Amino acid sequence: MSTPALTTYQRHHLRPTYDHHVGRLFPAMVRASQAHVVMLTEQGLIPAERGARLLRGLAELRADTSAAPPFDGTFEDTYYLLEKRLAAACGVPASELDVQMARSRNDLDAGVFRILLRDQLVGVLDRVLATGATALAAADRYAEVVITGYTHRRPAQPTTIGHALAGYAEALAGEAAAYADLIDALNVSPLGSCAFAGTDLDIDPARVAELLGFAGLVVNSYEAVAGADHLVRVGTLNAQALATGARLARTLMDWLSWRWVTTPGDFTQGSSIMPQKRNPVVLEHLVSYAGATAADAASVLNNVGAAWWEDSNNATTDVQVRLWESNDRTDRFFALLGGFLAEIEPLEPPSAEEIVASGATTTAAADALTRHGVPFRAAHSVVGRLVRAGAPDTWTAEGVRAAAQGITDRLDDDAVADLLAAAVRPELVLDRAQVDGPGRCAVRNQVAALRSRFDAVAGRLAAVRARLAAADEALDAVAAERAAR
Repeated sequence: MSTPALTTYQRHHLRPTYDHHVGRLFPAMVRASQAHVVMLTEQGLIPAERGARLLRGLAELRADTSAAPPFDGTFEDTYYLLEKRLAAACGVPASELDVQMARSRNDLDAGVFRILLRDQLVGVLDRVLATGATALAAADRYAEVVITGYTHRRPAQPTTIGHALAGYAEALAGEAAAYADLIDALNVSPLGSCAFAGTDLDIDPARVAELLGFAGLVVNSYEAVAGADHLVRVGTLNAQALATGARLARTLMDWLSWRWVTTPGDFTQGSSIMPQKRNPVVLEHLVSYAGATAADAASVLNNVGAAWWEDSNNATTDVQVRLWESNDRTDRFFALLGGFLAEIEPLEPPSAEEIVASGATTTAAADALTRHGVPFRAAHSVVGRLVRAGAPDTWTAEGVRAAAQGITDRLDDDAVADLLAAAVRPELVLDRAQVDGPGRCAVRNQVAALRSRFDAVAGRLAAVRARLAAADEALDAVAAERAAR
């Protein structure tokens, strides 16, 4: 018997959506169904022998690694494919199935989406933690490599490679904690909410949650299927993290162009006609990744904002592809950025003479005067006159005193000597005591403090993994035991 031709809706929406979603949704739906059937049998809502038959069929589906069947119009989506294949595995007509007792496509979808996003974000957080560790190792290693720090794309003050990378690591530490918080927010179960109002049947949603590794239940059954804040948070956190990483990528482009650091060969492409060139286009890709991830977040926000405060495909199924792609791209972003940071080394950082010529030491010169009691604005004005008269390496004691005339009479020989030293010795920044500054000891203390923050998040992630592993083991054991009855 030939299969009827697909309708326009089936060809242009149901089939492409099925093709994209089935590989992710089907295994998760089978797993959620195993937990659901275990609960139904434990609650006495289905006889033990019917529960055993369902669990044997679900085990067969879980073990089957063959590709999903093509969409032929005989089922609507992955939800109905599950029923069709489970009926066949159990050797009964679909009308004899109990797998959907006290469960709706609404809460099953909501639960499966949380499971998938939770698992994806566990992998993303792993990458963030690894990239943070790499950035901190490089910050510690290069805490004494002095460079010119920029503001508004202009030379500003001396700093170090270590100081800059520790700063990025601090941003990553905040993002890592935010991912851990988001995983916690995702890891509550909506299963048992059914369409949105629950059921009169004596189900045990907490048991299903436990078997699937959820830490608890969504408090309200309406929110369980209508809520989308957690979906928005996935998209926006990824966009935030990649936007910050893209800013570092653009700064690294400058460092490579100026030959301050090496260009890692594993992250370059050759020129088609210029044999001397190796192009670090990976940094360009990272900036593009950030743009695409921001677009994904905007798409999720637009869809959610266009939906009603109820179960709606706009705010659930239709945003999943954007979130899955966002998570995949975020994982690859941090794999690339972390790999790149692991390989860079100082090459030709700016010399003291270059830093001085850029004018980056003049703030330190003015600060030197203030340490000797010269008011800040007066010190600033004196150094301003000196800058207009010539480069810092041309300044003399006589020139300093001349510049101070009419501004301040508080200059003694020690003040003049300190100003001149600060003006031509950018390496003095390495001795700066300020705890958050670029001093060598300060940066290494920052690295130690940030490692503690990353370690705390890693501990939270390990606890989530332990919960999921224990739940998997428990579900496997109870499903096998009940299937054997």
